[in-house]
Amino acid sequence: MNAVEIIRKKRDGEVLDKEELNFLVRGLIDGSVPDYQVLAFLMATFLRGMAHGETVSFTEVMLRSGEVLDLSEMESSIVDKHSTGGVGDKVSIVLAPLLAAAGVVVPMISGRGLGHTGGTLDKLESIPGFRTDLSIFDFRNALWDTGVAMMGQTEEIAPADRRLYALRDVTATVESIPLIASSIMSKKLSEGLDGLVLDVKVGTGAFMKTMEEAEVLARMMVEVGKSFGVKTVAVLTDMNDPIGKAVGNALEIRECINFLKGNAGDNLTDIVLTLGAWMLYIAEELVRFSEDKKTVDLGASISKGKLAEKRINLEGLINSGKALEKFVELLESQGGNPEIIANPGLLPVAGNILPVTAVEDGYITGIDAEKIGWAATLLGAGRLRAEDPVDHAAGITINRERGSEVKREDPVAVIHYNDDRNLEEALGLVEDAFNIGTEPPGPREIIRKIIQ
Repeated sequence: MNAVEIIRKKRDGEVLDKEELNFLVRGLIDGSVPDYQVLAFLMATFLRGMAHGETVSFTEVMLRSGEVLDLSEMESSIVDKHSTGGVGDKVSIVLAPLLAAAGVVVPMISGRGLGHTGGTLDKLESIPGFRTDLSIFDFRNALWDTGVAMMGQTEEIAPADRRLYALRDVTATVESIPLIASSIMSKKLSEGLDGLVLDVKVGTGAFMKTMEEAEVLARMMVEVGKSFGVKTVAVLTDMNDPIGKAVGNALEIRECINFLKGNAGDNLTDIVLTLGAWMLYIAEELVRFSEDKKTVDLGASISKGKLAEKRINLEGLINSGKALEKFVELLESQGGNPEIIANPGLLPVAGNILPVTAVEDGYITGIDAEKIGWAATLLGAGRLRAEDPVDHAAGITINRERGSEVKREDPVAVIHYNDDRNLEEALGLVEDAFNIGTEPPGPREIIRKIIQ
């Protein structure tokens, strides 16, 4: 077996078997296959795609390149959620403790922001003392003690994916749907899950700009999950406008605290409760059919009434304060300062703020999420390269949401910054992001489609 022949086969549109894929991946890790040959394979895959079985095999090869957690000693169902990346997407930070408060074990391995989309790890690390660099041992102990843990990918978890992503990032092959699916699923399946809910973003602020692209990715990941015996559901959600009112790390943690105190906007609440209802439904169905989890057919008995019931259950955990209590447990378990709940001023605060005003009278018909995301990145809230530092205090707060009536010079947003080198460009992006028309827009369709 040799790399040149494998590259040729993929270049010509042939299907590679597991042994060939394993040869490439193992060669990347041990150095026997040079990076330039792996780069050729990635570009051939980007252009030719992968068959379903090939994507499953590639996922398994990356999954088996590292450690797979065995959490079988946990008494509760183990269910996680993953987002394909968005602007203002702080959903995981409130969803994980909320589901843990409902009795679900939530092992969450998260990523950092890159480009215009934010990263859960960067947001968590804006909390004084919070550690995301847990060992596998510490991660398991945290799950055992609190039912929830959130950490970054370690050298032990799907190491092949770490290497491959770095190569994809510099070869314009990040957008390949089979490579995205196998990358996401190899990391998630390494958590030893029983169930997984995928939040597949679609719109200007997402990697998938169209419903067609989002559906292809969602179906592929759902089928991969099922192939490994993990009950998987994908929820396609709107990412044309930012999620919530804050974009930027510490700013979003403040919004998460407000959410868990029962104060949140409708679009963030709808996403959290929809994803959470599916996670809770999967967890309870798996318990009910615990003798043979792999035979559970989620579609056989699901109804809108059942999901509505789960939403009500989750709302009760927020209103009772139990979700906030679990968030405090999470903070204490991973070294974070729980005093931020009573005093959010302990979070990083930018030295400067700049109000952004409406450029004309009318109604806000939309807020371009991608422009807001790039503006926040220019201010230092995100990174253009993996090695770039992040300013945890920088970002943007949105004062007027889609549908609001505004007059010229009314404040619509606030820029928070420490470094003013890109301030003018960021300001222009935020101003351009607010689309203003003469008529109010129709209601925003946050939940676009469910695939299971």
